[in-house]
Amino acid sequence: MATSTSDRRPSSNNPVIANFDCAHLTIGAGVAIFHLASSRVVVCYHSVEHYWFLPKGRRDAGEDSGTGAEREGFEESGYRNRLLPIPLRHRQPQAHNASTPASPFVTEPVWTQLMPVTRSAQYILFWYIAETLPPDAEDESSQQSSNQDGAYRIPPPFPRDITLKDRMALEQEGYEPVRHPNTGVDEEEALYESYLLPVEEAIHKLRRTLMADVVLRGWEGICARKEMEEQGFEERRDLAT
Repeated sequence: MATSTSDRRPSSNNPVIANFDCAHLTIGAGVAIFHLASSRVVVCYHSVEHYWFLPKGRRDAGEDSGTGAEREGFEESGYRNRLLPIPLRHRQPQAHNASTPASPFVTEPVWTQLMPVTRSAQYILFWYIAETLPPDAEDESSQQSSNQDGAYRIPPPFPRDITLKDRMALEQEGYEPVRHPNTGVDEEEALYESYLLPVEEAIHKLRRTLMADVVLRGWEGICARKEMEEQGFEERRDLAT
């Protein structure tokens, strides 16, 4: 997917040194939620202030940032979702003495933003990539939530031993991910609308924001994973013949 010179991709800033105690730091997470089978992504729209955005917000105390991204994605858009492992260049080490081989696919943030909240308080925001849930996981999560008075339930993670092709085969042709109404937790979030849009349209609506590149990086990672899995299948088939 090409980008024009007027939509140059953002670059990382120079490293900084800064210190914030817990009373002056807010940690948040946002997410681009893809429906793999239809090549669409969830984008939210503020019905009063009239702008497009990806779901994001503060993580809860004691909550992992990735889990917070999934939860905020659900609350602000109505779509249950789970982090999607994709190939990324990153600087995190592999687990020492891990019991299973390291996967080339990870769920690390694709972007991190630092923004002031006040003159003395800092906001740090991690952007993740996720997918809508397949029908069985959607039904399971909805049932668990119903059994617990509507409380949010962390969805099952993306299976380690499944390809994207196999994942998409879990849905019948034409399946539409479930959008749950009234998932916002306050009056502001009640003003949000959400839509599953084609990737290029979503990038256009988010243009001139970092969120456009979050979507683009996520889609590039999905396409790269598909290609890597297809190449791996071809290599295994060649060895078997």
